[in-house]
Amino acid sequence: MRLATWNVNSLRSRIGRVEAFLERHDIDVLALQETKAREDQLPLMGLQSLGYEVAAAGYHQWNGVAIISRVGLEDVQIGFEEMPGFGDPLTAEARAIGATCAGVRVWSLYVPNGRKVEDPHYAYKLDWLARLRAAALDWREGPTALVGDWNIAPLDEDVFDMAQFKTSTHVTPPERAAFQAFLDDGYVDVVRPHTPGPDVYTYWDYYRQRYERNRGLRIDFVLGSAPFASRVTGAFIDRDERAGTGASDHAPVVVDLAD
Repeated sequence: MRLATWNVNSLRSRIGRVEAFLERHDIDVLALQETKAREDQLPLMGLQSLGYEVAAAGYHQWNGVAIISRVGLEDVQIGFEEMPGFGDPLTAEARAIGATCAGVRVWSLYVPNGRKVEDPHYAYKLDWLARLRAAALDWREGPTALVGDWNIAPLDEDVFDMAQFKTSTHVTPPERAAFQAFLDDGYVDVVRPHTPGPDVYTYWDYYRQRYERNRGLRIDFVLGSAPFASRVTGAFIDRDERAGTGASDHAPVVVDLAD
């Protein structure tokens, strides 16, 4: 099975790219983040004609997650247990969706950005991650993949210039500790061993030709339970998908699993 995750930064704007990506890399399951639309607004006919089923969660033009599968889509769950909301009054956001695809439990996750360290969104981000960790403890026995845009660069080599980010979110000790907690619980970063080196990023801001200058961040990950990780045979980041007119600011991450 070939599984991919991609923060597509608007599925409606990039549906052509998504369909081409699925065919070019022969993807079985694709987890999307930042679909930026309600389910009834999504352009699904082309995906369905290619043999894919779609499960999506989206409430408005922000956030939004989806799972696209041609190998089954069962036990769909929107949000995880005790997932916090944001705002006053607290409002649920479309940041997590889970489904079972060919026996693998896939969670498409769009972790809150955090904005600034002093912003309420930062505290929300840490709470969101803590609640996800608590829920994910019960998911470790079977083949489970926690995939998506984590909005955390866990290592210094995941950032093009740590000096520029020393006071920013994504690299603070509490965020990195929250990411590390999943690894301590037994989840495995299954992509990093197959993509070595300090320059393998997954996100490049549109600002000041960051992609062309390779000034990026590694913030998109596939964390697998032990039964999932034991089946991984390879992985890569499709950096070329970030190039060209109309690209998302993220690159897809692809993982291959043995049957």
